[in-house]
Amino acid sequence: MKHLAALILGLWASTAAADPARWEGEWPQTDFSKTSISDWSEIISGGPPKDGIPALESAQFLPASSETRIAPREPVITVEIEGAKPRAYPIRYLTWHEIVNDSVNGRPIAVTFCPLCNSALVFDRRVGGRVLDFGVSGKLRHSDMVMYDRQTESWWQQAEGRAIVGTLTGTELRHLPSWLESWADFTARNPDGLVMAEPSYNRAYGRNPYRGYDSSAKPFLYDGRQPPHGIAPLERVVRVGERAWRLKRLAEAGEVRESGVTISWQPGQASALDSSAIGQGRDVGSIRVRDGAGRDLPHDVMFAFAFDAFWPDGIWMLGR
Repeated sequence: MKHLAALILGLWASTAAADPARWEGEWPQTDFSKTSISDWSEIISGGPPKDGIPALESAQFLPASSETRIAPREPVITVEIEGAKPRAYPIRYLTWHEIVNDSVNGRPIAVTFCPLCNSALVFDRRVGGRVLDFGVSGKLRHSDMVMYDRQTESWWQQAEGRAIVGTLTGTELRHLPSWLESWADFTARNPDGLVMAEPSYNRAYGRNPYRGYDSSAKPFLYDGRQPPHGIAPLERVVRVGERAWRLKRLAEAGEVRESGVTISWQPGQASALDSSAIGQGRDVGSIRVRDGAGRDLPHDVMFAFAFDAFWPDGIWMLGR
């Protein structure tokens, strides 16, 4: 695929199938006897080793009004937790780090982004009375990031928020409401909000190493089936639970009310996976998902192939 030679810090991805016996040296704390994976060949190396993509700890924040580096249409993940100022986590940083371990008003959270699936999710890090810290394993399953927790070294599927290997297999993280929107929309609504400061790593923040990816015909390192209904693999869909709405449909309608949820779309957010400069990506718009009482609901804006891979019996809300 065009431009993918520059993927993941310039490293070529390896398609070697996962083999617990080979990885026990790198993962001495991982209990490979406990897993929900029936076919180990689904898990492959994405190129970088464990922690080769460094997750962020103890992120620093700035007043949104003082941030000048972020372009107006650049996407940010917005997190609003009662009792705390709204926070924006710019995709320009998450593209290179994929996970931010943070705490907001005493609630430990993991802000995550998998570029290969366009999956941006926020989880509560508390499990069974303890707080987990997450890192990037360097593994992929169905092209989606496999996270790991540093406490037990169990492996977690980012798209699902579920442990798939190790002592915590089957445990699910609580998915918290959050949404992708443009930096301009965040600052207009939250002039007193906070934004994550630029990390102290030598990275080309604001640049997109996956240039042209979401216009490709085929997902990177994915050999699964094609989505049904003639939907392109890299078309964006909005997942709420086990239902998916095509972003194209939502953009045409502006708002859709179905299955107890209201999904609204507005223009103004750049794709993070289009042009070399994230802020110059084509407009894909922003989504908000609310229940009947107007409360924000957990959801994901992901690629169609990933929804079909992880929810093969999911419901496609085609509106016809």
